[in-house]
Amino acid sequence: MRYLPLTEADRRAMLATIGAPSVDALFKDVPAAAVRRAPVDLPHHAGELSVERQLKAMAGKNLVAGEVPFFVGAGAYRHHVPASVDYIIQRGEFLTAYTPYQPEIAQGTLQYLFEFQTQVAMLTGMEVANASMYDGSTACVEAVVMATRVTKRKKAILSGGLHPHYAEIAATHAAYGDFTLDSAAADPEGLEDLASRIDDQTACVVVQNPSVFGHIRDLTPLANAAHAKGALLVVVVTEAVSLGALMPPGAMGADIVVAEGQSIGSGLNFGGPYVGLFATREKYMRQMPGRLCGETVDADGKRGWVLTLSTREQHIRREKATSNICTNAGLCALAFTVHLSLLGETGFTQLAALNHAKTSQLVEKLKAIPGVRVLNEAFFNEVTLVLPKDASAVVEALAAKRILAGVPAARLWPDHSDLKNHLLVAVTETVTDEDMDALVAGLKEVLA
Repeated sequence: MRYLPLTEADRRAMLATIGAPSVDALFKDVPAAAVRRAPVDLPHHAGELSVERQLKAMAGKNLVAGEVPFFVGAGAYRHHVPASVDYIIQRGEFLTAYTPYQPEIAQGTLQYLFEFQTQVAMLTGMEVANASMYDGSTACVEAVVMATRVTKRKKAILSGGLHPHYAEIAATHAAYGDFTLDSAAADPEGLEDLASRIDDQTACVVVQNPSVFGHIRDLTPLANAAHAKGALLVVVVTEAVSLGALMPPGAMGADIVVAEGQSIGSGLNFGGPYVGLFATREKYMRQMPGRLCGETVDADGKRGWVLTLSTREQHIRREKATSNICTNAGLCALAFTVHLSLLGETGFTQLAALNHAKTSQLVEKLKAIPGVRVLNEAFFNEVTLVLPKDASAVVEALAAKRILAGVPAARLWPDHSDLKNHLLVAVTETVTDEDMDALVAGLKEVLA
């Protein structure tokens, strides 16, 4: 449907009908100080063809991930998505991207969500998973809120290795909710001691693995420390492919696992859409936000699927709802399920191994560059470099050479001057030997 603006005559007729003297009168409750009188700094209206040309010219200024050496990660990763994924998700049996309000009618939708839940539970080493959430960051704060319900406590400890965007979303909810945050300082070296911060008021400890700085660790001791104090361990995973190589969080004692599933089935986009994974122990199932699909049989004994749990307030009484944003990202969840099914267990573990092998290959090359220090002793496909120069300036210089070298830590922590020389570098199966050589050569030139 096209947008057709109102004519002046239309406006006068509508205002006359409702008895308002002007459009401004409709906004009389807005404080005068908040009203912008001058036009916004945007071009005036133009014809459709002219707008298309302008937008294409603007888009042409971008460095596209698939056209240059690309080492950007920090929570969103470039992986190869087979063309068959896009074909399958557009089939009529699956195309509806949202769980219907009469769900049993859409057996195809429920079946793939059931398979999605099974995959997520297996990947995370947990007993039950929901039918997806908005994205990893909102799933993270939902886990915190769930932990406060389970423990009847109101404090969450956030690791300094948690992606700052995830922490910011948790802080927003805490500001308007009924829980508090104990946030550890940024932890580029991977040396923080979270166990010492746990007390009898702690609902949960939230830790990311691999951390935003790329460190991986055995979380079993932290899980034991949390459980000894009656708290839960929430594990966040922003790179879902890592679950094909690392010990699953459930095997390390996690009580809730949340993850961003974008790496599997979804390409990079400007802001999404992405898909949140959420898994937990069976004993906490009824405290879990979101929807849960189950398998059953119909009156004739044929296998079918149902929406077993619906914990959103539009389905049940508001006071019983566990969340009001626990929709699912159905189409992205379908892409996740299709892509993972095409890979299979063997293909997925090989993909993870390839990511790690390529990262190890690049790390050895980077260590040989004078002045460059790699912080990570253990990593999956992302590491943190400490450069002898401002990382943001280095990234800009390399971008001018058509190399996207990574994410400066200062972009994620703008108020931390001690991180201005830190650069997050990610490597996936899409990176070639030539890409690595270009990055190494570019760094040597820029740092000389």
